[in-house]
Amino acid sequence: MSAQQLTCESVLELIRENSREFSREFSRSLKEQGAEFDRLMKNQADEFDRRMQKTELQIERTSKEVGNLGNSVGRIVEHMLGERIIEKFQALGYGVTHPVRRNHSFENTKLGISGEFDLTLVDSDVIILIEVKTTLETSDVRKHIEKIEKYRRHIVSVGFVQPPFTHLLPSTRFIGAVAGAVVEKEAMEFAHENGLYTIVQSGEAVEIVPVPKTFQAKEW
Repeated sequence: MSAQQLTCESVLELIRENSREFSREFSRSLKEQGAEFDRLMKNQADEFDRRMQKTELQIERTSKEVGNLGNSVGRIVEHMLGERIIEKFQALGYGVTHPVRRNHSFENTKLGISGEFDLTLVDSDVIILIEVKTTLETSDVRKHIEKIEKYRRHIVSVGFVQPPFTHLLPSTRFIGAVAGAVVEKEAMEFAHENGLYTIVQSGEAVEIVPVPKTFQAKEW
């Protein structure tokens, strides 16, 4: 009986020892697998970071190139308009003549306002202020109107002090116009509703879009 009990205890102990060994081995295996998983995840994270940095650089480079292209196209559009738009406004009854003033800026520190107009046409008693965009949107028209209003406030404050406008009186009227190689329909309609002419440029042609019958050019 004693030998049989001893044998049973030995078997149980062996089972417990094997169980402990299995547990230790299993824990060691889990740690190794966890360490390998962490290493793989770190490598993947590092690779992801490298790819993201590379992608960000590519995006930045592409954005810069697109921006430069847009500026170049804008300058081309501005140049072509400047060369051809005078006769178009003359046909509408405005006595504008050469030269076209480009990038006419103003600043009034007293009023805290400033701005710049891409093209300016001068009549004896009318100034036509033109905003030129590669793609003209409604927001561009709205900003142009705000800029003309600021310019009127500036002129009321100090008069015409910059050549070639020094011969003009403060009562000179301002007319607004917007132009673009691509003009969104909503932008054109918004411009007409607010009394601004819309100019489109396509290829070699420069045209002032025919205005609605109810159109009345706004004067500032």
